[in-house]
Amino acid sequence: MTVYETAKASVGIPKREVFRYLGYRGITPDETILGRVEEAVQKLQKESHPRSAWNVFPLELSASSPDDIQIGSLRFSSRQLSRNLRGCSRVVLMAATIGPGADFLIRRSEAVSMLDAAIFQAAGAAMAESWCDEVNQRIIAAMKEQGLFPRPRFSPGYGDVPLDLQKDFSALLQMPQTCGISLTDTLLMVPSKSVTAFIGFSEHKEPCILAGCETCSHAADCAFRR
Repeated sequence: MTVYETAKASVGIPKREVFRYLGYRGITPDETILGRVEEAVQKLQKESHPRSAWNVFPLELSASSPDDIQIGSLRFSSRQLSRNLRGCSRVVLMAATIGPGADFLIRRSEAVSMLDAAIFQAAGAAMAESWCDEVNQRIIAAMKEQGLFPRPRFSPGYGDVPLDLQKDFSALLQMPQTCGISLTDTLLMVPSKSVTAFIGFSEHKEPCILAGCETCSHAADCAFRR
């Protein structure tokens, strides 16, 4: 059964994450930027409507073809995701969005100030990640009751996981109805500050973090790595 919900309270937006998305590494923003970021965060929290949906599916990894993955009726190949899911028996498909408010604020700012538009882009990305972490933690708590432990989440389009799987997420989670997320012809999600992800679960506890940069083949030269 698909579980869907909306945020019960305002989702936090870590300022350090906003600065990271803006490209500040080892540099403290000046007072002007700090003030504009604070204003953007307040507006974004007011305009956002976070929603999520997730469901649990059985997992099978082929013994003869290690890269082949079957999650419920969904079949595809991915070397990186199969490595991430090795030892798991269940996979959660998750979708989360902060709603169309960020897109509205970005478009409105682009007509006046590209700096403010960039700040809203960064704040929206940070808020979406924060909301995903909240949803992820609730999923972990629910699965722990079944004696299952998580792996880092892994999204379609990262590494060698096909972006085309977005269509399967949309169908399996009924994303337009449960989250208000639709797909463009090029498989971009609308609203733009939306995320889909696989989360593997195993009977054996292993070291795990919520957002696994170590699972991405581009982590070494990524400007946004943690």
